[in-house]
Amino acid sequence: MRIGRAFWNTVGGFREGLATEAAIKQEAALAVVALPVSIFVAESLWIWAALMGSLVMLLAAEFLNTAIERLCNHVHPERHEAIKVTKDLASAGVFCVIAVTAMIWIVAVVDRFFV
Repeated sequence: MRIGRAFWNTVGGFREGLATEAAIKQEAALAVVALPVSIFVAESLWIWAALMGSLVMLLAAEFLNTAIERLCNHVHPERHEAIKVTKDLASAGVFCVIAVTAMIWIVAVVDRFFV
């Protein structure tokens, strides 16, 4: 019963994020496009898992960033320096995941087509 409720909460989170957040929409679209591309880039199942896993981690980071931003806005709607710092830290976390994702994809493409 608990697992079923947790699943539907997750579905609700996906719906909300995809309906309201531009960054989540963009990254989900990137993942949809990257799925067929990854089949041609990956030389092994492990490389494919790294390519797709990096995109799933990027989406996870973006969902968490969105949750932090919304919570901050709820707790303290007016401009506040501590809230700004909190949001900036969450954004920096997303940037780090973007950097790792880009590195994984670049290395896989170079290894597959240029080495």
